[in-house]
Parts: sequence; C-alpha cells; structure tokens
Amino acid sequence: MSKGREAAAGGGGAAAVLLRYLREQNRPYSAQDAFGNLQREHGLGKAAVVKALEQLAQQGQVREKAYGKQKIYFADQEQLPAASDAELRGLDEEITARSAQLQALQQSCRQMEAELKDLNSSMTTSEMAKEIEALRKDCASYTEKLERIKSATNHVSPEEKEKVCQEQQLYRREWRRRKRMATELLDAILEGYPKSKKQFFEEVGIETDEEHGVYGKSEGLSGLQSSVCDPARSRPVPEWSHKNMIH
Repeated sequence: MSKGREAAAGGGGAAAVLLRYLREQNRPYSAQDAFGNLQREHGLGKAAVVKALEQLAQQGQVREKAYGKQKIYFADQEQLPAASDAELRGLDEEITARSAQLQALQQSCRQMEAELKDLNSSMTTSEMAKEIEALRKDCASYTEKLERIKSATNHVSPEEKEKVCQEQQLYRREWRRRKRMATELLDAILEGYPKSKKQFFEEVGIETDEEHGVYGKSEGLSGLQSSVCDPARSRPVPEWSHKNMIH
C-alpha cells in the first residue's frame, strides 16, 4: 500500500488529504469532483470524501456553499498565508503571459478549424479523377455533336429564319385577336348562364390555353414568343388546342 493510501486509511487520513488538496488547489470543488480527482492516488471512497468534507466544514477549516441540492467546498482564505506585493505582481505577470498564450492558441485553433473545413468541403483525389473523366466524356460528346451540326447540309439560312419569324408574329397577332373575340363572347354568354364558368366550359367542351400551358397568368402573352426568333427566351411555346374553336 502506498503512503497516500496508508494515510487515507488511518484515522482522519481522508480529512487531511482533502484539506491539503483544497489548500493547494485553492479553488472550489464538489464532493463528486474531489472524489474523482483523489480516488486513484489515495484510494478514497465517495462516502469517506463526503463525510470528511462535511467534517472539515463543521470544524471551520474549509468553507461550504450550497447551490440547490449541490454543495461545494473550498479552502478558508483567512487561513491561507497572505501573498506579498512581489508575489501578487508575479501572479499578475503570469496571468498576462498565460492570457496572451491562450489567445495565440485560440487563434491557431480557429485557423486550423477553417483549414479543416476547407479540406472537408474539397473533393478527394479519387473524386477529382471521376469528375475529370466525366468532363472529358462530356467534351467528347459535345465535340461529336458540334461536328455533326457543322457537317449537316440542311442548315436554315438567315432569310428562311426571318420568314419563319415573320409568319410566327402574324399568327400570334391573329391568335391574340381571336382569343380576345372568344373571351368577349364567352363573357357575354356567362352573364346569363346560371352555373359557374368552369361548369360551362366542361359542358360545352372548351379547353383553355392555361390548361395546356400556353402561358401563365403572371407571364401574359409575352410567353408566346418563340426562342428561335428571340434567343433571349429559352422556353419554347407549348402546344395547345381547343375542342371547340370559336371563329
């Protein structure tokens, strides 16, 4: 058995060990913390630690503070030797040095955390190899497609394209005129119709442009412009139809 264990096993050994420990550390501990810190070195049981701390508090050798159901114990500051001015200055200098060291370590930790985050978000070597291979396949596919387009003989001339666009604009204006006429006619019928507009359309068999995605309410007629005649627009004009056309 070690000397520490022998002292703890003797009468008042636990109290002496705890008193010396609290004075050396000069900071508050709960009974559980003191037991965890001294168990391995001195072989103290938890019940012995609790009993010894309560005994020391009753004798006035340590102070006791209760926080809810938990109690903490710390050395009586009045029983500790007073530090000289030189010792206090030394302690202040040590605190300043350690504070600077702490700030430097924290800054280093932040830098390493940022570096680790970048590394974790970056692709691995194997992932990069797969991505490069996929890009090479894409490039080969696009190159082949481009060559087929270049070698094709059925290219549309600018004149043909202009003619198609003019025809499209003509048909679009006619569509808008006919739609306006149909809408006015339907509105006039619905004024005396006893049922809802939806029921009327179902009974007559009318399919609206909106049902076929010709244009949405927020887009208006601008959605009808073909991307062929206006490259700035990428959405093609969807097909639409009416079961009953009104001329």
